[in-house]
Amino acid sequence: MDNEGFLKGDKLILRGLKFHGFHGVAEEERKLGQKFLVDVDTWLDLRAAGKSDHLTDTVSYVDIYSIVKETIEGPPHKLVESVAQLIACTVFAKFPQISAVRVKVGKPHVAVYGTVDYLGVEIVRYRDIDVEK
Repeated sequence: MDNEGFLKGDKLILRGLKFHGFHGVAEEERKLGQKFLVDVDTWLDLRAAGKSDHLTDTVSYVDIYSIVKETIEGPPHKLVESVAQLIACTVFAKFPQISAVRVKVGKPHVAVYGTVDYLGVEIVRYRDIDVEK
């Protein structure tokens, strides 16, 4: 099933979040750490917030930022896939009004022969498919 059709409508956008974390397969990554670059999109109905102009009718960007910060700066994971999954699961757990989330986790400083902006993963999760009821 093509779920990209679900990604229509209102969303909160967080771009270019940068933190130092200790995730990676290599021992050096887990010992010295490195910078991580994260983008998050969350889909939810923002009509009420648009009409009321009240924070209580939406989700605060700061709360999502805090989830990302705690995850990246928290206990190490070997894979960025696992880091992205934890961010998505935590967002769903804390904010039932969010129907979908896209998380991109990039590592800008990787040991490859060549010039890159970053290497990483991007996941998309849907509450109605990915959250156990």
